[in-house]
Amino acid sequence: LNLKKFKNLKMFRSNSSPLSLVILSLLLVYSFSFVSKNVISFKNSMKFQRMSMTSTPMDKNKMLHVVYRVGNLEKTIEFYKNVFGMELLRHRDIPEDKYTNAFLGYGTESEGKHFSIELTYNYGVDSYTLGDGFKGISLELPNIRKASKKVEELGGEVTFGPEDIEYGPCMIPDEPITKKSIATVMKLKDPEGYGFEATERVRRDPVSKVCLSVLNLDVSVAFYEKALGMKVLYKRSNVPREASMVVGLGYGDAEDSTILELYYAYTVEKIEMGDAYGQIAVSTADVYEAAKHVQEAGYNVTREPGPVPGIGTKVTALRDPDGFKIVLVDEEDFEKELAPGV
Repeated sequence: LNLKKFKNLKMFRSNSSPLSLVILSLLLVYSFSFVSKNVISFKNSMKFQRMSMTSTPMDKNKMLHVVYRVGNLEKTIEFYKNVFGMELLRHRDIPEDKYTNAFLGYGTESEGKHFSIELTYNYGVDSYTLGDGFKGISLELPNIRKASKKVEELGGEVTFGPEDIEYGPCMIPDEPITKKSIATVMKLKDPEGYGFEATERVRRDPVSKVCLSVLNLDVSVAFYEKALGMKVLYKRSNVPREASMVVGLGYGDAEDSTILELYYAYTVEKIEMGDAYGQIAVSTADVYEAAKHVQEAGYNVTREPGPVPGIGTKVTALRDPDGFKIVLVDEEDFEKELAPGV
């Protein structure tokens, strides 16, 4: 409202009808409300920007490896080497605790350059209940038809393909509704029954994602953002192919780093956890500060920070809203683990 049009507001009020005065009052109230809302919005925006720019103990986090249990360690190692083309990166035996670890992947684990798979063999245990919460691992391989010919020979099972699949547009980032892409895909199970999805593509690190089921997508996304400092990289609906939605989260570019994909099925009301899946390991600058950050974000630490018996690496742990375990590993200690002779 421009009051300069009126040389004397008092004169205007005395010469105006009651209706004009009501309109003037409403306009003044609206103008004040509009300015107030915009000032508040601006302040909130600036506050959010300051919060976004504030450093946290999770800023240097990197995805390290996924851990799960196997009953036949040697058979699984041979399968991963000959079907997926992985290397056996490390092998350690902890006899005092009666277990053995084997780490497989496509290159050095140092500084999180390559993601690895940590297989755990517990002495005397030859089988586990897989459950349906751990959906599996996605790989990008140069020739999946060639790989498919070795699957059954080495004790695995091809459950789909190889076949061309058409994918629709992403919601995040927002893609045109007409956008489509086609990829050659194979789905399979390893000798232990763990699921893998292989897409034909050349990638620096072929391990593209680890997939977990969730019952409440919004709650789970908030947990990984707030507690672990991950960023949402994409969000995609799988309708009409299936009644589900996926969200990818991680610490880097989805095209060049291993990410966590959360899978939400509209009709699923319960997740069977089983006892085979272990955890995802994430490196962090300081496990003590990381544990404090988790608690300040409103979540619980399930393992207080400190060294792992028999190994010495400092870790802390927590569980997501569905019960999946995440272990935060001290990055300096992890590098010492990788040193020759350790």
